[in-house]
Amino acid sequence: MEFINIPTEQTTAATNAVIVVFMLAFIAYFRRFGNKDRWKVNLWLWAAGLQCVAVFFGVIVHGVKLADTTKFILWQPIYFSLGLLVAIFVVAAIYDVWGQSAARRMLPIMLVIGVAFFGVTLIWTNSFLVFVIYQAAAMLFALGGYIWLASKKRLEGAWWMAAGILTSIVASGIQASKAVSFTFIWPFDHNGTFHLILIVGFLFLTIGLRSAFLADE
Repeated sequence: MEFINIPTEQTTAATNAVIVVFMLAFIAYFRRFGNKDRWKVNLWLWAAGLQCVAVFFGVIVHGVKLADTTKFILWQPIYFSLGLLVAIFVVAAIYDVWGQSAARRMLPIMLVIGVAFFGVTLIWTNSFLVFVIYQAAAMLFALGGYIWLASKKRLEGAWWMAAGILTSIVASGIQASKAVSFTFIWPFDHNGTFHLILIVGFLFLTIGLRSAFLADE
């Protein structure tokens, strides 16, 4: 195994690794909640686990020299995990807005949509564009839901959740534009920048979720 020697790919792999550690810590922390509603907690644990799987393979794809065929194969679990992650995130937002019954009804539908997204990536030449559209639709829906919850004061931490989602949307826009790069000790391209901003979004979401779960305990 030979590590890649492109500096921006190295920082992209490194920031992916940071996200893996963050998600593992997230799972370890939040698994102790759920005395009143374990189902909701499990949704977020599954989301974090899927994110962890996706970025783990991202470390390999960006950090190791690979043949094109091998790289294509490794992208498949990334897209599969991300497809299901977005689906579960939507279900979690539905839970907070409309309750557990609505979320339970939507879970199988959203999982089918997530798998269908993965199927599209297998036949669509520009899979990343498909993911951007799929993710943007889900994030905008969730953002509207958490802003509404915050404005109505129906969920502790909702403003933090909205801030986390908005930050993630900004990060995705920067990644999709491919126009941002900078050097701070190490060089970062649009992918590395995306990961750095995404980590901030994850911190906001974590604060919001902690507030919501503590209020329910």
